[in-house]
Amino acid sequence: MKNMRERLDVRMRKNRPMTTISIRIPEDLIEEMKEFAPVLGFSGYQALLRSYIGEGLRRDEALFAQPEIKVLGETLRKHGIPDAVISEVIAETLQKSA
Repeated sequence: MKNMRERLDVRMRKNRPMTTISIRIPEDLIEEMKEFAPVLGFSGYQALLRSYIGEGLRRDEALFAQPEIKVLGETLRKHGIPDAVISEVIAETLQKSA
């Protein structure tokens, strides 16, 4: 897994490789993003959607980078708990404490 500095270096590159995905999103949500994108300075709704996804990912990375959460995850992993279960438990715990 890359450290935060390596991830930031990749994010700062202007010509990062892109891939095409298919995702189902409600039509009304797309229409709202099309309206808000230019107001927020984005070239279109897809750029706005990428921004929202990146923002959420950075928020989650910051949560999981907290020393206590990191140690907890490593300890559970050492005891054979699958990563998917660890992530689910940490997310649920953080939601309850918010």
